[in-house]
Amino acid sequence: MQPFELPDFYVPHPARLNAHLDGARAHSRAWARGMGMLDETRDPGTPDIWDEAALDAMDYALLCAYTHPDCDAPMLDLITDWYVWVFYFDDHFLEVFKRPRDQAGAREYLDRLPLFMADAPPPEPVNAVERGLADLWARTVPSRSDAWRRRFAESTGNLLRESLWELANISGDRVPNPVEYVQMRRKVGGAPWSADLVEVAIGAEIPERLVGTRALRVLKDTFADGVHLRNDIFSYQRETETEGEINNSVLVVEHFLDVAPQAAADTVNDLLTSRLRQFENTVFTELPPLQEEHGLDAAERASLAAYVKGLQDWQSGGQEWHMRSSRYMNRAAPIGMSATRLPGLLKSARFSVPHVPYQKVGPTPLPAFDMPYVARVNPHRERARRNVITWCGEVGMYDPLPRHPEPLWTAESLSGFEFAICAASLDPDATPEALDLATQWLAWGTWGDDYFPAVFNRDRDMAGAKRFNARIPAFMPLDCGPTPVPENPFETGLADLWHRTAVPMNDRGRREFRATVEHMVESWLWELNNHLQARVPDPVDYLEMRRHTFGSELTMALSRIEHAGEIPEHVFRTRTLNEIDAAAMDYACLTNDVFSYQKEMEYEGELNNGVLAVQHFLGCGRDEALGVVNDLMTSRRHQFEHLATNELPVLADELGLDEVARTGLDAYVDELRDWMAGINKWHHETHRYDERPARTAPARPRLLKPTGLGTSAFRLTT
Repeated sequence: MQPFELPDFYVPHPARLNAHLDGARAHSRAWARGMGMLDETRDPGTPDIWDEAALDAMDYALLCAYTHPDCDAPMLDLITDWYVWVFYFDDHFLEVFKRPRDQAGAREYLDRLPLFMADAPPPEPVNAVERGLADLWARTVPSRSDAWRRRFAESTGNLLRESLWELANISGDRVPNPVEYVQMRRKVGGAPWSADLVEVAIGAEIPERLVGTRALRVLKDTFADGVHLRNDIFSYQRETETEGEINNSVLVVEHFLDVAPQAAADTVNDLLTSRLRQFENTVFTELPPLQEEHGLDAAERASLAAYVKGLQDWQSGGQEWHMRSSRYMNRAAPIGMSATRLPGLLKSARFSVPHVPYQKVGPTPLPAFDMPYVARVNPHRERARRNVITWCGEVGMYDPLPRHPEPLWTAESLSGFEFAICAASLDPDATPEALDLATQWLAWGTWGDDYFPAVFNRDRDMAGAKRFNARIPAFMPLDCGPTPVPENPFETGLADLWHRTAVPMNDRGRREFRATVEHMVESWLWELNNHLQARVPDPVDYLEMRRHTFGSELTMALSRIEHAGEIPEHVFRTRTLNEIDAAAMDYACLTNDVFSYQKEMEYEGELNNGVLAVQHFLGCGRDEALGVVNDLMTSRRHQFEHLATNELPVLADELGLDEVARTGLDAYVDELRDWMAGINKWHHETHRYDERPARTAPARPRLLKPTGLGTSAFRLTT
């Protein structure tokens, strides 16, 4: 008996079938046998994984024929072999390492696999997974660019290596929280790897200069989330009833929201729909200007269009295959896209309902925040408080703005914001000079966050906002040389702060620090774009962008630079440290969203707020959304401690860190605890979020009809 009825899936494009399916079936069957993946040819000592009948029933050639409908026969054979290999790896890893919970053996096994994707000659394969990878790598890589090869090696390594994360959760009987799960599933689930193979199938590559842009990152992430969330719904029964798997989004939502499997599956399907609509929104609203800004030629535009079409084909084809494969729960599913597309398309319309701004919501009932860390306060706070008031006046933050009736700030209003309390709690051990600098950085970022919507949201001026963003790097020269003549207090303040902060840094520190400032200011364009569309952001996109709009990276960069002499640079690039940072950021960002909710909803017409994003996604009221947000904050802080207490020592052992580096890591984590405690304390004491309209609130922007396309505390402001 199925644990739930399959929901109505959102499938905006019909599936098509490749004409070379039968040939791919025969080829992949022979290839799997030759690699030793079938029972009759398996390596001695290998447990039963597949026999020929099981391979035929799972029908990976059908998956590839649906997901790559336009490639020729040799290419379909190659793509199908890759998918046979990756599914065999998944099932082999389950039987050999997951079921017996053999973490040591799994780590040794996984450590060998990257050797088959290196520039040096690979070792002799000793099992079917190694033989398959060696064969496929040699057949695929010679026709691809070095840039693509590096990307594909990384995505392949992720889906192999991060299987240890799944195994650790199973061994510890630990169900991940929703944010952690979505982020980690992108790596271990393999869909980014599938997106890289789309480039192979279409015979083209994404222009390399676009790979790191937000639009291309979002396309890949939303594609991955769509693939993985769909797979989790179909595989829930097999994974929970026969495999003992706990890394499944339906199960994650069951635990997090405390709901039955049917409600959890429906919620996961809603998130799947939201992510696919985010994909479409990115295609139609972000790709066109991106192509112009980067000056793509006709061939590059054609390659990008083919890539987008390839990702769309994959989503539709993947849906069709899941409804047919014996691998999944689909007995009650109707066969054929015509029978399944319409209900999901109709239900997706609710995500197009626009938010009505400036609604009266009343005071926000604060939940009982989970905050066990005790905030310490720097003894030089009063000095920093006096000096920041003087500094803001010197750079012009009390001056009137063009076409704005009053200054954004006055010395009196700034005094009530109490940035010195925030800085003194975030870094309780700073020197007087360092605390002055930190307090002034806070004031600068917050004033900019007020200035940007007051000028650009008001006038719906994306062109002006992009010009504003483009000027920012010039005020942070890596050689700490001259800067342009400032046009506003934001630029004046940045030029001063950059020089005082960057002069003692080395080149690496300056580059890293400058990038965090650039990310913060650039993310304000994303907020403006949501306002131009009258669009409440997708919840996943919101949280991932909020880390930038909040300015979280900026203080973390300063802390990393402080420990640069103790902790090797590569340690900060590990999954464990990235997740520690992200968990702390999310706790702080969502704290701000709770405190600022009334101010933003009633008086500012804001769309970019985590509580509102949850309301819009779940279709619930404010109080229910507050409970969900607080639960998410709690789970993220618990994850922070789990990582710091359980995974960080293991990472230090794996990397062979010396005592100096281990002590530095402990100090870095303690600083993040101070950071979260300080942000919590500041929100309880500042007058910035008093439940009354801001005296200098910007004029309400004109509203457009929706298109239907639809950690420092530097940004402790919205």
